[in-house]
Amino acid sequence: MLRISYDSVVYMTKEGHKITLPREQLTHGMALVALLLMAGLALFGPSGLLAWSENEQLLEQRQAQIAMLTEERNELRNGVEALHPDRADPDMVGELLRKNLNVVHPDEVVLPIAPEG
Repeated sequence: MLRISYDSVVYMTKEGHKITLPREQLTHGMALVALLLMAGLALFGPSGLLAWSENEQLLEQRQAQIAMLTEERNELRNGVEALHPDRADPDMVGELLRKNLNVVHPDEVVLPIAPEG
């Protein structure tokens, strides 16, 4: 015997208008709300279409910052290599002695420079 559930039966009036059950209307309404919510998140969410340009701008800033930090790291690495105890660069050692300990050779003349500003 063929059983038909009430959800699959379409009720029509004499004028041809479709009659829907309240449970069916609720299901359709919930589905519509879910679709609208997903569409809203796709447009306005943290990874949505409107945030795309902001994310690209942040990416460019971070890449510039990484390039600057990489250059600074390479300079520091070269300085550390120049001060290695086994193969220290005499010019670098002399420069650091003069700068940090205020040491000068007897034949040198120190000319103080006033800070700008």
